[in-house]
Amino acid sequence: MATTIMTAEEHKARTSRSYKLLLWFAMASMTMMFAGITSAFVVSKSREDWMKDFHLPTAFYFSTLAIVLCSVTFHLAKKAIQKDNRAATTNFLWATLALGIGFVILQFVGFRQVMEAGYYFTGPESNIATTFLYVIAVLHLAHLAGGLISLLIIIYNHFKQKYNSGQTLGIELGAIYWHFLDFLWICLFLFLYFFK
Repeated sequence: MATTIMTAEEHKARTSRSYKLLLWFAMASMTMMFAGITSAFVVSKSREDWMKDFHLPTAFYFSTLAIVLCSVTFHLAKKAIQKDNRAATTNFLWATLALGIGFVILQFVGFRQVMEAGYYFTGPESNIATTFLYVIAVLHLAHLAGGLISLLIIIYNHFKQKYNSGQTLGIELGAIYWHFLDFLWICLFLFLYFFK
C-alpha cells in the first residue's frame, strides 16, 4: 500500500481551504438568519400598528460610512502584508479597529437618536417597527463584536510577527469576514431605508 506524504505547502494550502470553507459556512448561516428576520419585517408591515413615518437616525448614515472604510483599511492591510510592509500593515489594522469601534459608538448614538425622537424599542411605549430595527442592529453588532475580537487577535499575531508575504491566512480570513459584515450592514441599511 502506497502512502503519500504531504509537503508543507500542500498542508498549508489544505488548511487554508478548510478555514475558508468553515468561514463561508458561518457567513451563509448568518445570512439565513438575517433573511428570516427581514422576511418577518416585511410580513409585519401589514399590521395596523406599523409606523409608516419612521426615519432612520442620522448616526446610522455615518456608521455605514465607518464600516465601509473598515473594509477599505482591512483590504489595504492585507495588501501591505503581502508586500511585507509591516509598518503600513500595522497602521491599516489600527485604523480598521478604530473605525470598527467608531461604527459601534455610532450605532448607540443612533439608538439614542431614535429614543430622543420619542420612539422606544421595548416596553409599553415601543412600536413593532422600532423593535425590528433594534433587533436587526443589535444582532449585527453581536456579529461585529466577533469581528472586533478576531481583529484584536490578528493585531496581536501581527505584533508577534506571525504574518508575512508567505503567511497571510489570518489577515485574509479577517478581511473576508469584515467585507461580509460591511456588505451585510449595507444590505440591512438599504432594506430598512427603502422598506420602512
